[in-house]
Amino acid sequence: MYKVQLEIHAREASARTGVAHTHRGSYETPCFMPVGTRGAVKYLSAADYAELGARIVLGNTYHLMLRPGADVVAHFGGLGKFAGWDGLTLTDSGGFQVFSLDPKVDDDGVTFRSTYDGSSHRFTPEIAVATQELIGADIQMVLDICASLPATNDVIRQALERTVAWAQRAKVAHTRPDQSLFGIVQGGVNESMRRESAQRTRDIGFDGYGIGGLSVGETRAEMLPALAAAIQELPDDQPRYLMGVGDPASLVEAVALGVDQFDCVLQTRLGRHGTALTSQGRVNMKNAAHRLSDEPLDDKCSCWVCAQHSRGYIRHLFQVTEPTASRLVSIHNISWTLQLMESMRTAIRDGSFGALREQTLAVWG
Repeated sequence: MYKVQLEIHAREASARTGVAHTHRGSYETPCFMPVGTRGAVKYLSAADYAELGARIVLGNTYHLMLRPGADVVAHFGGLGKFAGWDGLTLTDSGGFQVFSLDPKVDDDGVTFRSTYDGSSHRFTPEIAVATQELIGADIQMVLDICASLPATNDVIRQALERTVAWAQRAKVAHTRPDQSLFGIVQGGVNESMRRESAQRTRDIGFDGYGIGGLSVGETRAEMLPALAAAIQELPDDQPRYLMGVGDPASLVEAVALGVDQFDCVLQTRLGRHGTALTSQGRVNMKNAAHRLSDEPLDDKCSCWVCAQHSRGYIRHLFQVTEPTASRLVSIHNISWTLQLMESMRTAIRDGSFGALREQTLAVWG
């Protein structure tokens, strides 16, 4: 009996909506998970997550193990209690961050240097599991190897083999009964390797399945066939999680293929630098055209930022480098994305998802 059960309520073609039940609580799917890398989503607090309607927030194992340390997080009762967040939490394995630091990789694990002080650290599948058990998120991810794209088939094959071998070791190492463990599928944009990776990871048996190694240099046209190939081999009654993807076009396309959950830093990264996600596309709030505008960021958005503040005011805050500007646009971007996911869930239930997909791609495609 797996610790996460996906109860599917409606389908439209391959798109589906339902509720995923974990040991500690449930979340509606498809869902978007804001990224709180170091224990907080940038410029937001746990009270903000709750008000926005988020159900799961991510933490980053790599950063939390270095600062403040997994043992410190455990001392406070786990990531949720440490952050004052009553909702669900998920920790990635740190594999993507380790990959981006160009570590020394061997069949046993990786050796990397801290981005904070340059100190050397060793990470293995077993250490990744033990670290995440200390951090105590409701869902943890296995350690994987993410190959940057484009890459040769030999590089992708090695990443696949190591990821599968490490997943087997993680499954054995994982002992915490109140915490779910997700496997990760690799394979680059090679469809046959994506299918193979999904089959072998599925055969190990996990509570859910992350699809990693996409949106790392390939085009969306290259990503989608590889994603579809992996999904075809994954269980129907367990969550499928497309890791690190959050632009609106990719979200709606991936949901159309049967993906259930997503995370991305795009929303807050854009927000910090003054770009708002809207029903008309991206809007640069630093543009002088907004100087006298009394319009909200998006008149179709129900967030409190759009209800209370004008584009002219927000542009002014950016002009005087007031940090509140980044906070307001980040809150809006996350809320806007959560509203998009809610619209997709509703559309799947009432049979209009195809039309919503077309409308979204007309703006964002």
